[in-house]
Amino acid sequence: MEAARQSPRQYNVHEAKTHFSKILEAVATGQEVIISKSGEPVAKVVPLAGKVLRTDYGSLKGRITVADDFDELPDGFAEAFGDEADEPSGAAE
Repeated sequence: MEAARQSPRQYNVHEAKTHFSKILEAVATGQEVIISKSGEPVAKVVPLAGKVLRTDYGSLKGRITVADDFDELPDGFAEAFGDEADEPSGAAE
């Protein structure tokens, strides 16, 4: 059974300024926070998506292979999409 989702905590601008560190800690744990001005919500502070772990160029070397015929289109494929450039060279000129 999934736990009930808590509604976002709401702060007015003055509270947000005063408790900014507290707001960031709450967001870091996955909570969302609403900032209001004159009682009207104007912003939502949400956690960032998880970081993408990248090493460097070539980090997948040896883990991915590309078929020798990768760039070759099957017969009739280009024509099916309206490209007539797939005709054999020397065709009607």
